[in-house]
Amino acid sequence: MSDSDLCYLTISDLARLIESKAISPVEVTAQQLARVEMLDGRLKSYATVMADRAMAAAKAAEGEIAQGRYRGPLHGTPVAVKDLCYTRGVRTMGGSRAFADHVPTFDATVVARLQTAGAILLGKLNLTEGAMAGYHPDFDIPVNPWRSDVSSGVSSSGSGVAVAAGLCFGALGSDTGGSIRFPSAACGVVGLKPTWGRVSRYGVLALAESLDHVGPMARSVADVAIVLQAIAGLDSNDPTSLPDPAPNILSGIERGVTGIRIGVDEQYVTKDVDPELAEAVLDGVRVLEGLGAEIVELHMPELGEFLPAWPVLCSAEAVAAHEANYPSRREEYGPALREWLDMGAGVSGADYAKANNLRAACNGRIREMFEAIDVLACPSMQTPPLPVKPADLYGPLRRGPGVPSWGMRFTAPYDFNGAPTLSMPCGLNREGLPLSLQLVAHHLDEALLCRVGHAYEQATEWHTKRPPLE
Repeated sequence: MSDSDLCYLTISDLARLIESKAISPVEVTAQQLARVEMLDGRLKSYATVMADRAMAAAKAAEGEIAQGRYRGPLHGTPVAVKDLCYTRGVRTMGGSRAFADHVPTFDATVVARLQTAGAILLGKLNLTEGAMAGYHPDFDIPVNPWRSDVSSGVSSSGSGVAVAAGLCFGALGSDTGGSIRFPSAACGVVGLKPTWGRVSRYGVLALAESLDHVGPMARSVADVAIVLQAIAGLDSNDPTSLPDPAPNILSGIERGVTGIRIGVDEQYVTKDVDPELAEAVLDGVRVLEGLGAEIVELHMPELGEFLPAWPVLCSAEAVAAHEANYPSRREEYGPALREWLDMGAGVSGADYAKANNLRAACNGRIREMFEAIDVLACPSMQTPPLPVKPADLYGPLRRGPGVPSWGMRFTAPYDFNGAPTLSMPCGLNREGLPLSLQLVAHHLDEALLCRVGHAYEQATEWHTKRPPLE
């Protein structure tokens, strides 16, 4: 097997090779580290590569498997995490100079659970500062492997780039307003935003705690299901984590979509959306219909009136999240996050209450609409990845006419209500850039999301497309 074939295996396929001892965790980890060294100088997905620790973990995994102590599909599998996730003894910087010397003394729950599953942690992945919209000038901007002059999807961009380029087999991202979905869409990978509370946030640097979700990104739906099963579940260190047991998603993933009610509003999908993207999403719905799903024509509530609540809630909560460093170390923040925190510091209690009321109203409208369906289909964002310049991404924040929008009407409402979402490739546009279909389900229904997404994957080939790197 060539290195390029190996690096693009799914976690499921790699696990079979590792369990059968056809390939060893040491071989795979060494190959991944060599690929990171070869490609990441220009892709800039990694903030910190943990080569020595990864090789030590791979040798330990190889020994355990040789002794018959195989733990499951992540055992010996190289993965990486967004550099918001605390990693004991390794810098966790959150893309910020204010955290440049922050070395945690413990692992985030999600990191600990990956290690318990036997995963090999290759390193920490770059992101926008504090997981907001702009990068700190001291940090690298991950480069989209499909084309270097287009966005890699902002916040969890390092995760999207590393997965798309075959620099890890799976990654963790976080999503407060779209930050798993945007980079998954821009980089042509699969991203699962779990139900809020399904995954512990203990040891994960916060942006806005009532909106933050931690979830997996990978190259197939089954792979994000594998990672979610490893990291999900109640955590006594996070009182907001849900008591519901981690789902056994893989057990029902092959059941198909016959009789599943999939809602679609063609105007919601097409209005102010890139035409090629909109058509790809509607084609995806037709594929699911052909597989036996029941398509329910919806009239989506107008959600635009609720979106102004998001910056109020997020910026105010960001001030609380950064109280140890802001405003005392304000000048160490980059221009984008500094402006965001300044805005949040000006939010009054009444402003926050009004925004929270808008959020509640939005959640009510969506809840009512979901009574008739099992899953909603829509784009992950309004456009394919758009051309960007580094100067724009370092800040300050840009607002006003002509500023590209990532289409938060497809993302923020499902951060407001904490519903699970699945983003997956559904095409390439005429310029060869990835297009993305988003599915949204009822709370705690990640298993159904993955079942629908897996059925779509088996009927199409978009998830097999790779960026032109080799």
